[in-house]
Amino acid sequence: MKAMDRRSALKLGAVAAMTPVLAQLVACGPGGGSGGGSANPTGPITLENIRDFVVGIDEPVELEDGSTRTAICFDNAATTPALVPVMNAVADELRMYGSIGRGFSQKSDHSTELYEATREKALSFLGADPETYTCFYANSATDGLNKLASALVESEKTVVLTTRLEHHSNLLPWRERCKVICAEMDDQGRIIYEDFEKQLKENKVDYVTVTAASNVTGYVTDVHRVAKLAHAHGAKIVVDGAQIVAHRAFSMVGETPEENIDFFAFSAHKMYSPFGGGAVVGLTEVLNEHMPEFYGGGTVRIVADDWVTYKEPPESYEAGSPNYPGVVGLGKAIEVLQEVGFDAIQEHEQALVRKMVDGLLAIDNIVIYGDTEDTTDRVGVVSFNTPDINTHVLAKRLASSYAVATRRGAFCAHPYVWRLMNIPDNDVRGFLECVDVNTAGMLRVSFGIYNTEEEVEEFLQALPEAIKLAQADAEFYSRAEPAY
Repeated sequence: MKAMDRRSALKLGAVAAMTPVLAQLVACGPGGGSGGGSANPTGPITLENIRDFVVGIDEPVELEDGSTRTAICFDNAATTPALVPVMNAVADELRMYGSIGRGFSQKSDHSTELYEATREKALSFLGADPETYTCFYANSATDGLNKLASALVESEKTVVLTTRLEHHSNLLPWRERCKVICAEMDDQGRIIYEDFEKQLKENKVDYVTVTAASNVTGYVTDVHRVAKLAHAHGAKIVVDGAQIVAHRAFSMVGETPEENIDFFAFSAHKMYSPFGGGAVVGLTEVLNEHMPEFYGGGTVRIVADDWVTYKEPPESYEAGSPNYPGVVGLGKAIEVLQEVGFDAIQEHEQALVRKMVDGLLAIDNIVIYGDTEDTTDRVGVVSFNTPDINTHVLAKRLASSYAVATRRGAFCAHPYVWRLMNIPDNDVRGFLECVDVNTAGMLRVSFGIYNTEEEVEEFLQALPEAIKLAQADAEFYSRAEPAY
């Protein structure tokens, strides 16, 4: 490893410590939390009984009129609820929690062993050969992508090719550091792969970075096809895996070596572990040639008054005290998803998407974004709009009157959303001084493995009523402008 002189400026950083209050988990012990149909469910976990293993799934919420109702969570693309096995694993492992890596105690040895073993589990989860790839932990996909960008981009002249579909987390870390160009999308919002090749031919691209699945339309990117194009033109590929890991099986390995993925970032909080965990799996050789802009304890071999030498990956990417509960939760979430099976998850999710899209098409004055005929290349995300009312008002009404959790806005993918809504950049500038209720946006429903067709039916039945209530809501609607 080169020392710090590879950077013109230093930034002190450390992996943030855990913030959730975990003492209650320890006090309750394994199985002591609020689960679904059973306080301490046991046995094999399948789609048929998954609701028994979701924390808080039957927890009632209070509605505007003072009554209570069991909530329907259709906001899983933002964050998923915790699984009971995840909660239990964290509570159990905290009993043997010790310092990671440098302590001299039985608890430290135990914690370090589990911490390192979870790296191997993450590599296996993504089909990554440990002889070629390493895994470093992050607080989230956002944190991981920022670390990658801070390490890989060493010049403003670096060229990164991305798409119009990207989440801000896979756009801004690159855009703030170097030149970013974009492959275009078609009228349905899908990536135009031919434009990828065109951009690669016309530009000397260093890195290609793409989302594995859109958080707006749910489109799944053929990342191995993109990888082959990138490698043919001498570029490395980075994949934002936040929206794919809980929905479909993913492999770093393609059908040919040219199709292999170089770097992949993902978040645990989108795969049923709420403890701020995440990871990046990437090429060890390449990571070893770079250094992220995060320095501190755990990353160094020796520090003297005027020189320093750093460890190799993954340690050089993990400054500060590790998020041990996040790592424990991540590992257990991987186990549960593999136990349920991604073939079953995908089939179930496709049925929910089809039912939701068909139901929305039957409601007057609903605009659905993305292809409504072929939904096979979509994970469980459906975004829509109604010209009758701003979706900020509608989302509030769905929550306050029907206990349905959705997401409203531009979903941290503003450029993509504005294009889908046909809003020109000059009009977007007008949103700067607006409160949410006066800003354009979509309403998104997104599914988890525990959602049911009955919940979709309940939502579709409530939606027309919610629209009418929102139209009559003077407090909000009198201040709202049409959605587009």
